[in-house]
Amino acid sequence: MKRLIVYLNGERVGTLDQDDGGLLEFCYSAEWIGRSDTMPLSRSLPLQGEPFRGKRARPFFAGILPDEGPRQQIAAILGISASNDFAMLERIGGECAGAVSLLPEDAPPPTMGETRVRELSAKELEDIVAELPRRPLMAGHEGLRLSLAGSQLKLPVLIRDAAIALPLGNTPSTHIIKPEPERFPGLVATEVLCMTLAKAVGLNVPQVAVRSVGNTPCIVVQRYDRISGADGAVTRIHQEDFCQALRFPPEQKYQQEGGPLVRDCIGLLREWSTVAALDIRDFLDALIFNMLIGNADAHGKNYSILYRKGERRLAPFYDLVCTLAWPELSKTPAMKIGKSESIETITPAHWQKMAQESCVGWPMLRERIMGLCAKTVDGLQNKDAIRATNDAAMAERVAGIIEERASSLLQSLK
Repeated sequence: MKRLIVYLNGERVGTLDQDDGGLLEFCYSAEWIGRSDTMPLSRSLPLQGEPFRGKRARPFFAGILPDEGPRQQIAAILGISASNDFAMLERIGGECAGAVSLLPEDAPPPTMGETRVRELSAKELEDIVAELPRRPLMAGHEGLRLSLAGSQLKLPVLIRDAAIALPLGNTPSTHIIKPEPERFPGLVATEVLCMTLAKAVGLNVPQVAVRSVGNTPCIVVQRYDRISGADGAVTRIHQEDFCQALRFPPEQKYQQEGGPLVRDCIGLLREWSTVAALDIRDFLDALIFNMLIGNADAHGKNYSILYRKGERRLAPFYDLVCTLAWPELSKTPAMKIGKSESIETITPAHWQKMAQESCVGWPMLRERIMGLCAKTVDGLQNKDAIRATNDAAMAERVAGIIEERASSLLQSLK
């Protein structure tokens, strides 16, 4: 039996074991369950004394780890099996999304308030970004135990004033740097355009900025699951994505692979959010906006819940990208609207069917669609979203795709 200790903001929550057959088992500690301010690690792991075994434990913990591509590379670097969730968590589970840390049983508990970093010169940052395609999340780099879900290359860093540093030990990161992949030229401009436009139309999104690292364009995203105090101390906020909360393993994040449906997500918020009416409204807005910008990749792991001050609320939205900018990418929506098979052919009838399936009032949804269509068209007129990018030509092309989609859907609803 192998064991990891599971911590939440430095407090011991329980243990994650792996038996000789590779089966995972998570168990809350009696002390955690008995606390007056206790909270579950996940909606899929409610507070109880009995352990969660196998398929009941795996979705949450596997959901912390990177997707298959980076995961294969990290496994090769660390000399472990890519399919071994436990071994991967043991090696890179120190700084994850939210406030969870997993450490070996013989390791000292996380030191809260730790600020141990390695400040990077411009040349060092350039070298690290260049190395990321071969070493995702800087796996195996001394002092780093970083894990973030997703398939895109990314680097968690701590940014203070103008300095960029790698977080060491239990030091929380504050930002994520995502370099532009060679196979998707213009991705940084596209994502910055979409995120800036999202903020302009009223969606809750984190701050983003463009940064050139050497010859590589990067998007720098401020982490919404971190809070910086007046004294500069950084605190983690616990979060989980919708797949983790709904007990879907990460390999089932797409609906066509057995992943969450829109009605599952709305049902989750209806039952679990502490302010369900507002969070359902905001989730619908994000769903509409993703369709307007032509994002077929908005799957269950791109929506999350934040746990803070006794509340469970929908997290800010991220990874907002017009996937239609690359014609070779799939046009099948990650979560279908009224059983639509292509993001290019979604009609008001599909939206109406989705409303019926999800027990959402159609007049309200229709009004929100029309409002967001109008705000999106208006938001593209002043060119602020385009000016925020690093590639005006790409941004103009994507803006044209979005404006045409929003105008067309608005006209069809009148």
